[in-house]
Amino acid sequence: MNTVLIASTTQQSQASIMQLIKPFEDISVDFTSNGSETRRQSEQREYDLVIINAPLPDEFGDNLAVDISQESSSGILLLVRNEIEFEVESKVVSSGVFVLPKPINRQMFFKSIRLLEATRIRMSGIKTENIRLQKKIEDIRTINRAKYILMEYLSMSEPQAHRYLERQAMDLRLTKIEVAKRILTTYDH
Repeated sequence: MNTVLIASTTQQSQASIMQLIKPFEDISVDFTSNGSETRRQSEQREYDLVIINAPLPDEFGDNLAVDISQESSSGILLLVRNEIEFEVESKVVSSGVFVLPKPINRQMFFKSIRLLEATRIRMSGIKTENIRLQKKIEDIRTINRAKYILMEYLSMSEPQAHRYLERQAMDLRLTKIEVAKRILTTYDH
């Protein structure tokens, strides 16, 4: 965890939260004091962790937490009064927001941070894999479009078009996707 955004109304509460995260070394911490400022800040920069100390002066903080969780891969920790913990948690849990009651138990805080960090790392890996798979699907679509063009314009069968792509890739020392893109550029207008 390298970057943290703390949204809390008063400097005193910001300092208290800062004391809790002090044991985590080498972190960069930014502070905001209301919801709109927090939204702007989280749009400008991706944080590893966003801590929202509810309520904020311009909104409670639950909708803010949900919005940030949907727009980023940040871990979100929402601090709320003990009496309303379960009510708030039922609203935000499906968005991956972790709710912690106040007053804050130091040990529970550390466990929550570690859990959010592990979840964020896992989600980052899944996101990377998803991007890789989407690229692979797009490459397959491009190759299939090139095959279709070869079949349409050069009256090749699908196996012939496939072999043609492979042969061109080997002869020209290019990837099949590069050959497919050349074919699309040549025949597709």
